[in-house]
Amino acid sequence: MKLIFLGPPGAGKGTLAVRAVELLKIPHISTGNIFRAAIASKSELGLKVKGIIDEGKLVDDRTTTALVREALAILKGGYILDGFPRTIPQAEALGEFVSVDKVINFDIPDDKVLSRLGGRRTCRSCGANYHIVFGKPKQEGVCDSCGGGLYTRDDDRKDAIAKRLEVYRSQTAPLIAYYRGRNLLVDVDASPSVDEVVANFKTALGL
Repeated sequence: MKLIFLGPPGAGKGTLAVRAVELLKIPHISTGNIFRAAIASKSELGLKVKGIIDEGKLVDDRTTTALVREALAILKGGYILDGFPRTIPQAEALGEFVSVDKVINFDIPDDKVLSRLGGRRTCRSCGANYHIVFGKPKQEGVCDSCGGGLYTRDDDRKDAIAKRLEVYRSQTAPLIAYYRGRNLLVDVDASPSVDEVVANFKTALGL
């Protein structure tokens, strides 16, 4: 099964992807991981991406699409694609080499996003995420996994969250109508607890 996960920052796509991987036995492919792997490989595309990122610029659609195509080409079965496509041109390019089974739109109101992301704490060492309300560490300010210190990322501050939502609504949200028009979109309410969202996800896929 080939799936695309859509949803604003704070919808919990990363957490849900972990559960979906366990459920469906398919890999979770994120553009962030693709970029890091390409840079580490020192391939021609990887070096190009490193140069773009080092200059503080966004990786362009053509380069991103080429990297995604390269990463998906080596996979034999299904996967969950997260973080791509982000725009209509990317979706159109993806459609030229991939036939997607379903696009899952994890829907959540902006006020819920602000509540979730504003309380998120991230480990400086291993990147694990916690929450001051929904997922507290055993010891305040300390990562359960590696003992690293927890902090609030700059993009989890209120003004930054509002900006991220604005970017999502203007650039990525149009994909909802794009995929709905192709009868590929499935809406899943991302507001309840993780277990409830997973149950809704399973129902949406007929599992």
